[in-house]
Amino acid sequence: MTLFSCTIVLLVLAIGASQAKLRIDNQWAGGFQGAIEIPIPNSINGWKLEIRFSQPVSIDAWLGDLDSKVDDRTYIYRNKDWNAQFSSGAQFNFEFVANGGVEPSNLITVLFNGQTVDIGSQGVTIPAVSTARPTENTPNPTGSTPTFEPETPPTTFAPVVAPVVDSKYNYASVLGASLLFYEAQRAGKLPANNRLSWRGDSMLMDKGENGEDLTGGYFDAGDYVKFGFPMAAFTTLLAWGAIDYADAYIASGELENMRQAIRWSTDYFIKAHVSEREFYGQVGDGHVDHASWTRPEDWTQARPAWKVTRTQPGSELVGETAAALAAASMVFRSVDPTYSSKLLSHARQLYDFANENRGSYSDSITNAANFYKSWSGYGDELAWAAAWLLRATSEHRYQIEVEKHFMEFGLSKRPTEFGWDNKLAGVQVLMAKLTQQTNYRQQAESFCNYIVRQAPRTPKGLVFIDQWGALRHAGNVAFVCLQAAEIGINTQEYVDFAFQQINYILGDSGRSYVIGFGKNYPQRPHHRSSSCPSRPAVCDWNAYNSASANPQLLVGALVGGPDKNDSYEDNRNDYVKNEVATDYNAGFQSAVAGLLHYQLK
Repeated sequence: MTLFSCTIVLLVLAIGASQAKLRIDNQWAGGFQGAIEIPIPNSINGWKLEIRFSQPVSIDAWLGDLDSKVDDRTYIYRNKDWNAQFSSGAQFNFEFVANGGVEPSNLITVLFNGQTVDIGSQGVTIPAVSTARPTENTPNPTGSTPTFEPETPPTTFAPVVAPVVDSKYNYASVLGASLLFYEAQRAGKLPANNRLSWRGDSMLMDKGENGEDLTGGYFDAGDYVKFGFPMAAFTTLLAWGAIDYADAYIASGELENMRQAIRWSTDYFIKAHVSEREFYGQVGDGHVDHASWTRPEDWTQARPAWKVTRTQPGSELVGETAAALAAASMVFRSVDPTYSSKLLSHARQLYDFANENRGSYSDSITNAANFYKSWSGYGDELAWAAAWLLRATSEHRYQIEVEKHFMEFGLSKRPTEFGWDNKLAGVQVLMAKLTQQTNYRQQAESFCNYIVRQAPRTPKGLVFIDQWGALRHAGNVAFVCLQAAEIGINTQEYVDFAFQQINYILGDSGRSYVIGFGKNYPQRPHHRSSSCPSRPAVCDWNAYNSASANPQLLVGALVGGPDKNDSYEDNRNDYVKNEVATDYNAGFQSAVAGLLHYQLK
């Protein structure tokens, strides 16, 4: 087995009579991301950590302040104010990113409060985390990790063997194309490096009821409404793929474009979070918007903006945004730690808002009810947000929150889809990855076994979950089951499934469903701005009714797709099969990144 055989690997270390571990979350040519997991045998108030490599290295860390850099191989960190104290029996996870041509074996010395952390053992194991609860009367000062007392012995699992992946399609090109689609969906003042000549600044008048700046963000689909709930949902999925499949974005040369795609969302979310318990969740009236067919650059009338508050809550919306910001904070840790910390701060506040001021967002923002009403309730978003905060912070209090939500909302059941509304499968798989607990692994396997082995298929093999955005659903479940495969759950079977679904979309069905990629791709998507002639020509309903191909090529957009019989017609009037949307591309793009990640192994 090599370090490239699984997503999370632990090199066993030793500190005193207990074991420390170097956890590898991601690895690429010349660097890796991980954490030194150090057990705390006795209570401490303040710590100092020294990391020494055998060759020059660049370190980015965010859970401690750099005390000194002895040379280009040795870094010394001290605690931050909020994580100085740890109780006896707790565990400290020092997360970091190492770059500069190094690999985990180059880490030769770790000192914690002057004590050597023995790294002589080079055994490789998969993490085993018990189902645990905090012991009663355990001190838990701010920022500390509570003591956990196992209820049962930890479960161990076999090493993950890298699956065989091959493809006739250029996944790197697909990633680049998909990111161009997100650029086509940008609202607000576009950057100087805008790559689409037919797009310009738009909706610069967007503001809150007190004049707050609400420019930016993304148009939802073929329209110009900024629906906050699906915007946050697609951002979480993009960030998840960027975190776990960073090597795919590096290899394709798209890492910076990916970061900017995520940041276009997160900058907007920060603007929309105007106070601790106030968040703008929608800009633009869906009914008014859908009654018009024009360019966003030509829109001049003021647009309404709606927010959720303490008294008019929106737990699905706010919880999903907390998840998106927590996930995005991990994307930016190594390149912009200040921005990463800002995202995490907003994520914490929004989670507390969603959890403590509960209610359905479409009851508060009634205009959203006809477009993006949550039918699954807000329990899945509360657990989803807590799970992402657990991953972003390693604070066990968020694991306790997830477990509470699972019990309160009955989240152990098997879902039949994964998407912008129903996050249950995502929570189950993410918690299986983070904890390796048997209950979460069983839930993840139950979902993916249903999807891979039992869910309806079209004659040509597309898993068919719903007729509206059929390909969106296939991409979403392909991605989430790739995540399950990463932790050794039916790895080859799930990777084969993802490979089949993505390749169906790219051409195995007889045509490509990604605009601008492959053979016989759609040319008439239900999408306003790309259907418009080049400026300054007028754009109106004549563009909608035209039988011609859209004048502007909407590169990278994934259309809704075929019906249950694989039947599809490239017809702008058929919005069920031909609309495009930001949430359609997110799971699909992340699944493509996952398959490229496996190819790189």
